[in-house]
Amino acid sequence: MSVFTPLERPELEAFLAPYGLGRLKDFQGIAEGSENSNFFVSLERGEFVLTLVERGPSHDLPFFIELLDVLHDAELPVPFALRTEAGEALRELAAKPALLQPRLPGKHVHHPNAHHCAEVGTLLARLHLATRERVLERKSDRGLAWMLEEGPSLALQLDNTALPLLRDALKEIDAVQQRFLALPRANLHADLFKDNVLFDGPHLTGVIDFYNACSGPMLYDLAICLNDWCSDADGHLDSQRARALLGAYAALRPFTAAEAELWPAALRIACVRFWLSRLIAANAFAGQDVLIHDPDVFRKRLAQRQQVDLPLPFAL
Repeated sequence: MSVFTPLERPELEAFLAPYGLGRLKDFQGIAEGSENSNFFVSLERGEFVLTLVERGPSHDLPFFIELLDVLHDAELPVPFALRTEAGEALRELAAKPALLQPRLPGKHVHHPNAHHCAEVGTLLARLHLATRERVLERKSDRGLAWMLEEGPSLALQLDNTALPLLRDALKEIDAVQQRFLALPRANLHADLFKDNVLFDGPHLTGVIDFYNACSGPMLYDLAICLNDWCSDADGHLDSQRARALLGAYAALRPFTAAEAELWPAALRIACVRFWLSRLIAANAFAGQDVLIHDPDVFRKRLAQRQQVDLPLPFAL
């Protein structure tokens, strides 16, 4: 179970009391998390999610709270931070920064179809449009500069097949980074995988886990999302799902010519980001009872993105 900081009932009850949400009925750790400790919390007045932030500087947390407030005000289905009766959103529990948020309805979809992907494309476009005119600035701690810094040393762990694949990708990132960072910007979820989206039947009901959110090129967010939602087990893109996601997104936010030109590179860059972060996690948590995602998934995806036969639709 990926709960890095276990909690005892008395300390949790004391933490929850200032919210005025009634007696604690039950709580349990959430196994799917890989970076923070998350708990489902059942109170007399509803169902909630408690997050203990384990990674990243605490000074970034006001950014996440403000971003979720903006998205909630834009009527997006996001888990905004609840306030105590004294108006506090960010608090501390077990010596960790802590946030309490509403538990959104729905379940994860592990085998999405074209309809699910279209719903996700629409959601992502709405998220970008909600912040595009007033971007809340936060530099990603897993951005292009981080890839170029961490990549060469991590490449030395790889075999003779994977090593040139990563080295070539890092060369491309170095070559295109200035043009890439100049693409149209907004706030990004930056981790919009299947396990961060909830559906109730065919309807998208929630988007969770904004702790990788940042400011940056909207195209990058789209590439991260599409690589997960539209990839087969061997790393190939499913064209039906991919076109559904891209078409739904473009119906709300048409693409620019510069985005169309850099789209293949964006897909490869998004693969590199998660290949590297998963290699780091696999090393850091080896032998521990923590969910570790397979780095090889993104090696396969990167290998399949060397040729991209999926142009962006309706590029202006």
